[in-house]
This record gives sequence, structure tokens and C-alpha cells, in this order.
Amino acid sequence: MTVLCLAGVQLMAQAKVYMTREISPEALVRIYEALGVKAHGRVAVKISTGEAGGHNFLKPTLIRNLVDKVNGTIVECNTAYPGRRNSTAEHWKVVGEHGFDSIAAVDLMDAEGNLRIPVRDKKHLKYNIVGSHLPFYDFMINLAHFKGHAMGGFGGVLKNASIGVASSDGKAYIHSAGKVQSQREVWQNLPAQDYFLESMAAAAQSIHDYFGEGNIVYINVMNNMSVDCDCDSHPAEPKMKDVGILASTDPVALDKACLDIIFNHQASEGDDNKPLIQRINRQHGTYIVDYAEQIGLGKKTYKLVYLK
Repeated sequence: MTVLCLAGVQLMAQAKVYMTREISPEALVRIYEALGVKAHGRVAVKISTGEAGGHNFLKPTLIRNLVDKVNGTIVECNTAYPGRRNSTAEHWKVVGEHGFDSIAAVDLMDAEGNLRIPVRDKKHLKYNIVGSHLPFYDFMINLAHFKGHAMGGFGGVLKNASIGVASSDGKAYIHSAGKVQSQREVWQNLPAQDYFLESMAAAAQSIHDYFGEGNIVYINVMNNMSVDCDCDSHPAEPKMKDVGILASTDPVALDKACLDIIFNHQASEGDDNKPLIQRINRQHGTYIVDYAEQIGLGKKTYKLVYLK
């Protein structure tokens, strides 16, 4: 492996972010192994099952080897917006249509209700509301598809830990920055954008704290990078080519590394990063990594380690 360090930054202040340009089932296993943190106990693999009609979500064929290796359960929660994944019954149908239940056990963690867990940062949230099945698991692989997002600007591991692990009610709570806990009321109670991003960071930190160091790892797959999220049933086609897979034990460093790749990419014909940058900037999306670092979730400084 090759190590690249950011100029002028002391190694002591850096988190390691591993990267491979290969996007394959084998590469996904290799980058998980490079982290040096062995999954143990009951393992949750948190993905997005993708809204019906969408096609950019991480495919079962890509993730199957990793899920098999850790004997993992694919976990998700219901959404807080109108759509097929808004109810448990319909969400299960989408899970089947997208093939996830054909490769592993799947758990919709809020199918039987909610659980409140503590948050350290109480600027907006008094607690985090997650699926009641979260205690079933000892270890989590946060396996995110890095792409744009209409409300957050982008979605990576921070969003996958916050909005992704939150129950339907919890999603409403985060989206409203602690104002409401009902999906029927949330869209009439949207806060200032930075308050939403701060709430996501606080919720992501609560998940990291819940599992604890050594019990959670983070992976971003940078493929099919539409400006729209996998929650969109009709996403825009990606304009930027696939980049690779990145992983870290530090979610802040990982999302920051992916953002740096997007913003520093040299556009060419058929490989344009500008639409994704515009979407991120429109929503002040980079602020989530700034705030997540401020509250102590992780570091923005990192050492990039390329896997051969």
C-alpha cells in the first residue's frame, strides 16, 4: 500500500483513510480488512435499500462477499417521506425487489418501534430516536453510497449513521432539528439548513458512541454519484465517473476525504464534477464535517492510504 500525507499536517493529528480505485466485491472485502478492526458478535451492515424506481444504490452483488465474511445482517429503517419505504410492509417488498433478502438476513430495525439513545451534543436534539432493534447488534459496518442529496447536499457515512439509523420518527426529529417527531408534521417544521446539518452530526455521534471504539467501521463507495440520493425514485444520471472505495474508523475524516476528491477532481468530457459540487454547495453540505469535528466525533485531517 502507498501512503500519501497532506502537506504541512503533523501525522499525530491525522486519521487514516484507506482507498482503492477498484470497485468490486473483492475490493470491498480488502478495504474492510485493511482497517484492522475485526467484526465480532452480532454484526449489522447498515446500507440504504434504495427507493423503488431508483437504480444507483449499492447492489447486492457488490456487497454480498463482505456481508458473508462478517456473517452480517443487513439493517435499515423506514423513511419519513412519502414513498414505498414509508411503511414496513411496503419497505419489505422493496427489499425483495432489490434482492437484498436473497443474499443475507435483513432487519428493518424500527419495524417494532423506537428506542431513544443519548446524544452528547444537545444543541438541537435531546436524544436520538432509533429502531428498537438496534440493541440486537454488537458491531456495525456503516456501508454508505457516497452521492449527492437534495437536503443534505451529499450523503456519506455521516448521513448513513444519522438519518440512516434513525427510525421513521427519528428521521423527522433530525430533519426538524428537534422540533417534531412525526413524519406528518416534519415538512412543515423544517429548520435553518445549518441546524439540520448540526442535528445530523449530533445523531451520527450518538451512533458512534453507542457502539464505541472498536465496534464500528465506516466505508464509502464512490460510484453512481448522482446529485440525487438513493431515496429518490427518479434520480438524475451521474455526470462524474466512478472513483473507488474509501474506508476509515473515523467518519469525519472519511467524508472529508471523499469531499476533497469531489472538489479537487479535474473535470473532462463525460466526467464532470461540477453538478455534484453545485448540489453540495447549494445545501452548505460541507458544514456537517466542520460541525462533526467541533463536537468531537472525528478529525478532518487525514492520511490517505492507497491499497494496491
